Amino acid sequence: MNFKQTIAGVALAAALVLPASAADVLSVNGRDLWGPAQARLVEGGTTYVSLRTVAQALSPDAVVTWEDGTAWVRGEGVELSARPGDQWMTVNGRALYVPYQVRLEDGRTLVPVRPLAQALGAGVGWSQAAGVTLTPGAGRPGPAPYTEEDLYWMSRIISAESRGEPLLGKLAVGTVVLNRVASDEFPDTIHDVIFDRKWGVQFTPVANGTVYLEPTAESVLAAKLVLDGARAAGDSLYFLAPELTDDHWIMENQSYVTTIGCHWFYR
Repeated sequence: MNFKQTIAGVALAAALVLPASAADVLSVNGRDLWGPAQARLVEGGTTYVSLRTVAQALSPDAVVTWEDGTAWVRGEGVELSARPGDQWMTVNGRALYVPYQVRLEDGRTLVPVRPLAQALGAGVGWSQAAGVTLTPGAGRPGPAPYTEEDLYWMSRIISAESRGEPLLGKLAVGTVVLNRVASDEFPDTIHDVIFDRKWGVQFTPVANGTVYLEPTAESVLAAKLVLDGARAAGDSLYFLAPELTDDHWIMENQSYVTTIGCHWFYR
């Protein structure tokens, strides 16, 4: 499988949500979980579950604690954190996207079932008859689906292009880079997309050298999220800040998608 196929597969898996009726039944390894652990639906059809109950059902040795406003799950080969209000969970150095935020309800930390299953190495399925089914696997997350080189360059282009932009804007810049990698019109790697000169320098930070600066912490987070499947700005291949440039070729020749922060995105 080549890099274009890999990132396409990651994006598809991240986009999946479970149908509304999936909230009716939640089972782990054939055992139904009810009461406080019952799945529920919030925001955009995403199924949320109790972090503590599901984590302990998937990994019986897991220890769940609450420390300084953050829920932690620690077990053999896994260290996971989820802080209510954040749009991500962390697990063994990876960052998994939670677009509608980690939730806190009645003293329980709720997270989407799919990234939680991914974080704990479990399989997740759904059927009309069985509802949501989780199957324990290795009990720990797999390796990150990207290399250190990918993270190095993605974090730097995001930081240089969107310093001061919201997290969603940073994800959108990363999405444009990955959309180009997946497109036959552009090079096949993140590095080569960033430094592409087929039609001239593609990204201003390459021309002015800011792409080489140390990235901000949030830009590194955004790079991890987008490389692990988070997406924004749809199928955009271009972006610009109209107020910061006199070159409006993109606006005049491409199809508008959305605006996030100061950037307008096009395909």
